[in-house]
Amino acid sequence: MGGRKLALLVGINYPGTKAELKGCHNDVDRMRRCLIDRFGFDEADIRVLTDADRSAPQPTGANIRRALARLVGDARPGDFLFFHYSGHGTRLPAETGQKDDTGYDECIVPSDMNLITDQDFRELVQKVPNGCLFTIVSDSCHSGGLLDSAKEQIGNSYKQNKTQSREPEEQRDSGSGSSFRSFLKETVRDVFESEGIHIPHSRHGQRHHGGDDEDEAYAQPTGDGRSKNRSLPLSTLIEMLKEQTGKDDIDVGSIRMTLFNVFGDDASPKIKKFMKVMLGKFHQGQSGEHGGGGGGGGVMGMVGALAQEFLKAKLEGNEEDAFKPALEQEVHSVDEVYAGTKTWAPNNGILISGCQTNQTSADATTPKGESFGALSNAIQTILAGKHGEVTNKDLVLKARELLSKQGYTQQPGLYCSDEHVHVAFIC
Repeated sequence: MGGRKLALLVGINYPGTKAELKGCHNDVDRMRRCLIDRFGFDEADIRVLTDADRSAPQPTGANIRRALARLVGDARPGDFLFFHYSGHGTRLPAETGQKDDTGYDECIVPSDMNLITDQDFRELVQKVPNGCLFTIVSDSCHSGGLLDSAKEQIGNSYKQNKTQSREPEEQRDSGSGSSFRSFLKETVRDVFESEGIHIPHSRHGQRHHGGDDEDEAYAQPTGDGRSKNRSLPLSTLIEMLKEQTGKDDIDVGSIRMTLFNVFGDDASPKIKKFMKVMLGKFHQGQSGEHGGGGGGGGVMGMVGALAQEFLKAKLEGNEEDAFKPALEQEVHSVDEVYAGTKTWAPNNGILISGCQTNQTSADATTPKGESFGALSNAIQTILAGKHGEVTNKDLVLKARELLSKQGYTQQPGLYCSDEHVHVAFIC
């Protein structure tokens, strides 16, 4: 088959920070060699962004987004596009204050914390020309839902998301706001628990959201090596944003607003849409403040208190200048900015995730000092052992089997249309 082969590889170790990882640069180096030696990529057609060399362009949110836009923008029918990401993943809980907004946004975490959301990836894949295939490998935590709305072929992330994203009817109908507070506390507890450089054996079997999930939520170390998960806890994200901004008032409820305040037009499109909606809610709340309609559409609710303080401070200046990147966004309804909102599935994108959306992926270091992502290492091991074509389905099933044998609980997933299940991995 003809067509060019174009790739973007991103590996982020976050050196010198609370979020430091060890294996992401190695993942990218190995994948780069593999693309050239096995898949016939031209070295000039592979763009690499890592934080290994501070004098080189860094894998910031803006740089990754621009590189992805260039990758897709340069594509023509018949081309093969490939994006590999090794680094932290995180899940942002809902922050609109609406009682029915109880999902999560799955995100990758660039070096500057300028998060890129699952919806950003969906919108990117929508722009891929027909007849062009875009494969994404995300060796990060909570990556099962990263390609928002892609059809789940291997995995159960969307089943879990469905059960996690809505409150029980009796709680939702109480009208007291206590159900949302309970959800928020549960969310914070979950992400705080996900922190841990080396997961002790006492945590085996521990699960997110209690009870019924079949999958353990934590990747486990293998053999005598050490393992850190690639989940960035919300507590650490908040701490790093505080250090970056010099502000101490960042908390659940104002994370998206802080990201907009710091990054402006370079922030995620979904973050900018969120800001436009919250600005409208703020104005509604002010106009209805003296109307006494508690719990109405104009009241921002429990989480909205932080938002209101933030917006008041921003509005002391020129509103049009301060919110221009947000005001330029097209938003048709408030639920477009809900956390975890799903829309139609892109059919020319393939996502291979390191784990299910409620799991963490391992960043492992062997006794000999070699570091790597568990999924990335599994992919290289499988490809090295088979010289012929490996389909997307075969790769993911073999990776699941290999990781299980190595003692990991993370389960890679495959998300794509039916026609791409048995297509050769990458090209």
